[in-house]
Amino acid sequence: MYYQRTLKHAIECSGIGLHSGRKVSMRLLPAPPDTGIVFRRVDKEGFEIPANSDYVRRVDFATTLGSSGLQVSTVEHLLGAFYGMSVDNAVVEINAAEVPIMDGSAAPFVYLIREAGAINQNKARRYFRVTRPLEVQEADRWIKVLPSEELRVTYTIAFAHPLIYEQTLTIPINAGTFVDQIAPARTFGFMKDVEALRVRGLALGGSVDNAIVLGESRALNADLRFINEFVRHKILDVLGDLSLAGYPLKAHILVHKGGHRLHTDMAKLINRSSAFNAIESSGEESTAALRLAPPMA
Repeated sequence: MYYQRTLKHAIECSGIGLHSGRKVSMRLLPAPPDTGIVFRRVDKEGFEIPANSDYVRRVDFATTLGSSGLQVSTVEHLLGAFYGMSVDNAVVEINAAEVPIMDGSAAPFVYLIREAGAINQNKARRYFRVTRPLEVQEADRWIKVLPSEELRVTYTIAFAHPLIYEQTLTIPINAGTFVDQIAPARTFGFMKDVEALRVRGLALGGSVDNAIVLGESRALNADLRFINEFVRHKILDVLGDLSLAGYPLKAHILVHKGGHRLHTDMAKLINRSSAFNAIESSGEESTAALRLAPPMA
């Protein structure tokens, strides 16, 4: 049997928001079983926002959660780290409306989780097991979830840039592959789009220190961490976004030219679909509710 896991100790960090450009302090704390991941805005009297698809508010260039007019954005890399490191329950205290971008990848969050330590709790881990395929499609972009006994991702991206063009990667997701192959992959953007984004109040904190910045023919950064770092980062994004379904998945996830909207639409569909059963880690069917977070008021 696999047990739910939380952090052993609290740990904190600071950085800047990728889109806001503002300084952020963040603290990761242990949480009881069945809490899930909860964001706590300490600058707003401790207001809490569960990391659940019911709370998705915006998906333009990042995933934003919100409730009662308060938000926390760019949650996907941190959520991906919790997901990849099998941390089910934690409270994220944050003093601003955006998770710090750090170096643009999930590697700094993996480091924090390792430093804090993770411990088993006295309740079985539950999973979503797919019983029939699901698909969300928008024009030539789509995401599918197929039956599988392990979590596996196949992702394809296509951009008209000499460093990218079309990249496809299939990878099983476990702690080892996540830490070595997915977590270090950084977010990326195009220099030609920067000015338009900043006019919209986005990418105000972006730089070569926290993103791969692509010029017309090359990256402005010194080196890529992987030759296909771009598709690896998209796998990080989809793991973080699909964690909003509430439970870890036993499924093969296939994505073609995806983004946060497709990812989170699939998380919502999983959360509401009869195509998935919640199962205990022992493999027995569970009659528990399919969502860890309570419904919105």
